[in-house]
Amino acid sequence: MTMELVFIPSPGIGHLRSTVELAKQLVNGDERLSITVIIIPRSSGGDASDFAQISSFFTPSQDRLRHETISVADNPTGERLPTQVYIANQKPQVRDAVAKLLDPNSPSSPPRLAGFVIDMFCISMMDVADEFGVPTYMVYTSNAAFLGFSLHLQKMYDEKKLDTSELSESVNELEIPCLTRPYPVECLPYIFVSKEWLPLFLAQARNFRKMKGILVNTVAELEPHALNVLSRDDGGDLPRAYPIGPVLHLQNGSRDDDGGKESEILRWLDEQPERSVVFLCFGSLGGFSDEQTREIAVALDRSGHRFLWSLRRASPNILTEGPGDYTNLEEVLPEGFLDRTSDRGKVIGWAPQVAVLAKPAIGGFVTHCGWNSMLESLWFGVPMVTWPLYAEQKVNAFEMVDELGLAVEIRKFIRGDLLEGVMETVTAEDLERAIRRVMEEDSDVRNRVNEVAEKCHVALMDGGSSKAALRKFIQDVLENVVV
Repeated sequence: MTMELVFIPSPGIGHLRSTVELAKQLVNGDERLSITVIIIPRSSGGDASDFAQISSFFTPSQDRLRHETISVADNPTGERLPTQVYIANQKPQVRDAVAKLLDPNSPSSPPRLAGFVIDMFCISMMDVADEFGVPTYMVYTSNAAFLGFSLHLQKMYDEKKLDTSELSESVNELEIPCLTRPYPVECLPYIFVSKEWLPLFLAQARNFRKMKGILVNTVAELEPHALNVLSRDDGGDLPRAYPIGPVLHLQNGSRDDDGGKESEILRWLDEQPERSVVFLCFGSLGGFSDEQTREIAVALDRSGHRFLWSLRRASPNILTEGPGDYTNLEEVLPEGFLDRTSDRGKVIGWAPQVAVLAKPAIGGFVTHCGWNSMLESLWFGVPMVTWPLYAEQKVNAFEMVDELGLAVEIRKFIRGDLLEGVMETVTAEDLERAIRRVMEEDSDVRNRVNEVAEKCHVALMDGGSSKAALRKFIQDVLENVVV
């Protein structure tokens, strides 16, 4: 009899892509396992390209890896719901899909349910797992340091030992066990000081403690201190953390509507000298004001380096709409910028990030510090400039710069957060200085990044640390099956 795991990723192709990559590793790791991925469509309904991509992730030859797309519950108000609320509303549909999977009257012998593996934003699905009497495991898509950071702050709040709203100028730093250096209070992410977001993240951290285990998208050799702290479990209530990363999807999803621009970008990079181009890209939500755009342009102009710049216009509210493309670059960029830099730079919209980072021409990466982006940069041995914009990215930046020495910072503290709707303008001088530093040949940062890149590759090989952690997870899943 096969042991079935039910995977529930957050809505969206990005989450599904990494979930399927992990699921493939698991079914390839043990023939006793089978996996069904339950797909919750995006609240917007998605489009035809979504369904085409979903089908491409699953092949008929993978008989132990299947998917089931549920019909989402109606939203009578028609208003856009917060992600967690939208997902929680789908519990009845998920329950029905799992019951159908286990139907004893089905033509084929039903599998034995071994547990749920849920995305970190699908915590509510733990209730469904409880109804079926099976354990819940979580896929944590950020790093071990931020997992420990969140759990520690939650514990301090619940024990009345910390209240960020009362932190004064006399308290400049916090001692966080998963970090080797004190963390600056002024660098606390907005989600931990906002009255709107803080309760949500504290509740989320409390639920993390209820998991049977947490699959962390990191590498043991990258975050040894944070993982050691998590494994000590001095409070007696932390689930086991399995460092099984980097979980990356290294095939770009090309866009059918780009008119050949992706090919043009990659051809241009092939023509540039090795490690000569600085790449600026800020994720699906990263956009900038006209003023900030001009400052970036001045920095690139003055630096003299070749560049590839993925530029988007800031959204007035990233919770309701993403950033847009500039329709006329000459209106926002400094006069003559495009002409002066035409022989050494390109300003583009959407960027095929993985394909770009893989090119030998890329010598540095100015990033918003999303964890996936950072892992991709490390995988290809590209040192980073940190420019955190929202969510946990300030902690990610601190870890990369201060803890690990794998990146350079624009400045120690950049005020504002896209979730807050307010961002401090970074000056051209600060950005130019950081670009010059990251593009230095044979720098300590570049050498350390190359060492970590090799360790990331080895971790995924037979005998590597991530392979071993994945085998341990499979072993624990099978041992935890209720007899």
